[in-house]
Amino acid sequence: MKDSIQHTCIILLLIITSYGNTFAQKTGQQAAGITVDLKNETGTMFPFWAWFGHDEPNYTYMKDGRKLLSELASLSPVPVYMRVHNLLTTGDGTPALKWGSTNAYTEDEKGNPVYNWQIIDSIFSTYIKRGMKPYAQIGFMPEALSTHPQPYQHHWQPGTANKLSTGWAYPPKDYHKWEDLVYQWVKHSVQKFGKTEVESWYWEVWNEPNIEYWQGIREEFFKLYDYAVNGAKRALPTITIGGPEVAGTSGQGAISFLRAFIEHCISGVNYATGKTGTALNLVSFHAKGQPQVVDGHVRMNMAPQLRDISTGFKIVRSYPETRDLPVIIGESDPEGCAACGMATNPANAYRNGTMYASYTAASFARKYLLADSLKVNFLGAVSWSFEFENQPWFYGYRDLATNGIDKPVLNVFRMLGMMKGKRLKVDGNRMYNTKAVVDSSVRKAESDIGALASADKHSVTIMIWNYHDDDIKEKAEQVELTIKNLPMSTATLTHYWIDDEHSNAYEAWKKMGSPQNPDSAQIAELEKDGQLQMLEKPRKVNISAGQCKIELLLPRQGVTLIKLTR
Repeated sequence: MKDSIQHTCIILLLIITSYGNTFAQKTGQQAAGITVDLKNETGTMFPFWAWFGHDEPNYTYMKDGRKLLSELASLSPVPVYMRVHNLLTTGDGTPALKWGSTNAYTEDEKGNPVYNWQIIDSIFSTYIKRGMKPYAQIGFMPEALSTHPQPYQHHWQPGTANKLSTGWAYPPKDYHKWEDLVYQWVKHSVQKFGKTEVESWYWEVWNEPNIEYWQGIREEFFKLYDYAVNGAKRALPTITIGGPEVAGTSGQGAISFLRAFIEHCISGVNYATGKTGTALNLVSFHAKGQPQVVDGHVRMNMAPQLRDISTGFKIVRSYPETRDLPVIIGESDPEGCAACGMATNPANAYRNGTMYASYTAASFARKYLLADSLKVNFLGAVSWSFEFENQPWFYGYRDLATNGIDKPVLNVFRMLGMMKGKRLKVDGNRMYNTKAVVDSSVRKAESDIGALASADKHSVTIMIWNYHDDDIKEKAEQVELTIKNLPMSTATLTHYWIDDEHSNAYEAWKKMGSPQNPDSAQIAELEKDGQLQMLEKPRKVNISAGQCKIELLLPRQGVTLIKLTR
């Protein structure tokens, strides 16, 4: 035992922050232990996280939208998929909160279809130029096809009682015209972008048809789906298409809807063809958390989101016909309204700072674990977070950047983008087990100090977080990371860090006085502060007997990535 200790490298990362003291000064606290063994692989580090989405499609080709898309494309080792609403909505392309339009379908005075793909092409071309791909949503209803066309555009604002579901949310007055619209769209996409390219996309019909986004009955949605799929398959038989993108997946109404939808696709009468069943190439549903304000601070709730995911996975696995189909969580977020800022929804105050970052790290790791345990073909989880063009700085929308300045949460995705190869089993004495988080989130006195680890031939990457539902600042905590069976004698240690002082443009902006009209020098500084930052310069370390111990102090809601490279 003595010889083993002598041949084990020990790296002390002596970090001085506002949260606490260095290890040399820290006494009386038991460390959180994390152990990673390179011989204990659990699966592939597949980047299901490289999926994003938003309501307002017209932001895609605007200034800050293009900038953010470029950043998302550059951080991912695989093509990023984008899902947006309103791709078939009627209008001139002027965005508003939870609104957008493309004017893809209108009719002439005789009722004949008029197709215009200019705006949709602009959106998809913006993706493709960056090596990204659409997760194309077939919706919403064009004004000329709606059974209840007026009022058509909603004028929804957060904190108001304005109706969201206006004419765009109703069934078509002519299902054959609806099918032809989908047929013409897919046919045009193949002609413009090429068959091979379009075959690499994923398509789905509508959004959350079990709640207000669909102003028809369940059977009318099944009919909408059948005709849409028939049109899409006529244009491209090899298209990958599915649904139904239900909301609140763990609720009884959503469970009933999702099961009925799957059973309709398996054995129901197809409304478009009269035959039995409808093509279903992927199954999609949504998962959301539920923060609230408690005793003057934000308290997150990860449990409902993970229950939605667990429930959806189990339903997919329960049918022989769907058990191996790709599963996409079409929206997977801490709560349900991206366009509701913290001024009208105080529980959303988590979004600007490190709470959103640590929640994302802790929750995405559990998605891997749930997929492993339930043995599903998990393809993607869409973070319904993008950006809101020309809005107040750090208003508290659920976005990845504000006015072109990256928020801390985006740096978690940069960390994930560095993780490749095989996932490794993580043992931690402070990491909540998945069942506990599904049942009751992270509410104990102690925080969740856990990790996600991966390794390939050239490197080992370990992301560690210190998360708790309660957004209350506490002293930094000692973490002892032990890495076993390292196949190298020397390595380069690179250490990335997210807290109030690193990789955090929000705290930097507040120190500037929270300017709503920052000057060019301030903007340049904020752009720099918004990037993922190293805690120190990379350095060489010696590794003996294949084992290494790294000790650090991690603040509450902080996230770090440790990378050892040959």
